[in-house]
Amino acid sequence: MRAVPSTTRGRVAVVFGVLVVLGAGATARLFVWPLTDRPVHVDAVVALGGDPGQRRAHQALALASAGFAPVAVISLGGRRPVPCPRGDGREKVICFRANPLNTRGEAEHVAALAARRHWGRIIVVSERSQATRARLLFARCTADRVVMVPVADPGWHILYDVAYEWGALFKALVIHRSC
Repeated sequence: MRAVPSTTRGRVAVVFGVLVVLGAGATARLFVWPLTDRPVHVDAVVALGGDPGQRRAHQALALASAGFAPVAVISLGGRRPVPCPRGDGREKVICFRANPLNTRGEAEHVAALAARRHWGRIIVVSERSQATRARLLFARCTADRVVMVPVADPGWHILYDVAYEWGALFKALVIHRSC
């Protein structure tokens, strides 16, 4: 067996180091600090489902109550359905359960609702780690301008969320390329 020259090992180490740095940078940009928007006046605020504490739903209702939209659209997604939250009466609340029960299903449902109601601009409230993929899916499914205003991920959950989002983003980019 021949020994690998130290210059080859050094090059491999440099390439590996560059790949690690690029992967960490992409992870940070796509899932930890994704592109987000400031709230603006829109036709509806949409909260994605799946968070048991309904932090996204509460944020959507708060944005609607603050005058950013007359309608709050709340996904009741997740393994266990959650009750439809009540607004403070200043906004209309529409709750739904997507089919399929995932972000793409939510985007499809909201796109159909937006088309029926002639909406032109929506705020989507997701978790921060989900914002990149949610923006991609909503942009594919609706002609509406999508404004992303995410809530922070629970700190202890971020490693799982990032790993999940890499797989889900790959699926959205490579396997399910349409709405």
